[in-house]
Amino acid sequence: MGGELTYLYAVVRPTASLDGADPREAGGVADAPPRIVRVGGIAAVVGSVPEADYSEAALRNHLEDLGWLEEVARAHHAVVEFLAARTTVLPLRLATVYRDDDSVRAVLREGERAFAGMLDRFAGHVEWGVKVYAEPVAASDAAAAEESAESDPGRAYLRRRRQQRNARGAARSAAVEAVARIRETAGELAVELVGHRPQQGQLAGSGAGENLANDSYLVPGDSSGAFHERVRRAAREMTGVRVEITGPWAPYSFVTLTGPDLPEGVRQS
Repeated sequence: MGGELTYLYAVVRPTASLDGADPREAGGVADAPPRIVRVGGIAAVVGSVPEADYSEAALRNHLEDLGWLEEVARAHHAVVEFLAARTTVLPLRLATVYRDDDSVRAVLREGERAFAGMLDRFAGHVEWGVKVYAEPVAASDAAAAEESAESDPGRAYLRRRRQQRNARGAARSAAVEAVARIRETAGELAVELVGHRPQQGQLAGSGAGENLANDSYLVPGDSSGAFHERVRRAAREMTGVRVEITGPWAPYSFVTLTGPDLPEGVRQS
C-alpha cells in the first residue's frame, strides 16, 4: 500500500474569518499540510496521509502504540485549535479517514444540512472540562503522635487503617456533594452537559485521589468567566476535594455525526 488517503480534521464554514488564514501554520498529521475542501456553504479541513499507516488494518495495529497515538492526537488537536481560534468548528474524532477528497466532498454534499445545523448550534460557544477528585486528607500530626505512642503495633496498624478508611469516606462524600453543586449552579450557564466515564490510572493525571466526575460543559463564550467562578465557588472550602477546569476547547464532546441526514461511511476511530 503506497498510496495516500484523506484525513478529515473538521468541518467549518468558509467564512471571512478564515480568509488569509493558512491552516498549514498548524502543522498536520503525518507532517502533511492541511488544506480546505469546499462544497457550497460548508468546508472540510483535510490532509493527505499514507495508506500504509492509516488504512483500517494499519489503524487497528496502531491503537496499541500509545506513542504513535499521542503524536497523531497532538497534531490533530493543533489543527482543530487553529481553526477554533478563527471560526466555529466541528472537530472530527481522531483518525477519521476517507479514500480521497472526492469522498469527503460527497460527505459534505449529503450531510450539508446536518453540518450546517451543528455549526449554527455551536456558534459562540466553547467546551469546558470539569474533573472532580476525592483526595483524602493526610493524618494530622496529633493522630501521628498518638500512633507512635501506641505500644501495640497491631492496634496501631488497625487504628491507621480505620483513619484511612474514614478519610477516604469523608473525601468521597465531599466530592460527591461538590459534583452535585457544580452541575446545579455552574450547569445553569451551560447549554449542554456530557458526563464522561471517570478516569483511572494514568489517565486520571499525576495527582492523587479518585476521579468521581469527568464532565464537559458547552458554555456561551461570554459566560466563561462566570462559569469558572461558579465551579470554584461550588467546591470552595470543601476538605478532600480537588477540582480541575480545562479548556476552552472546540466542542469535541458535543459533535455527533449520526442520524438520517448523514451518509454512511463516516468512519470515526
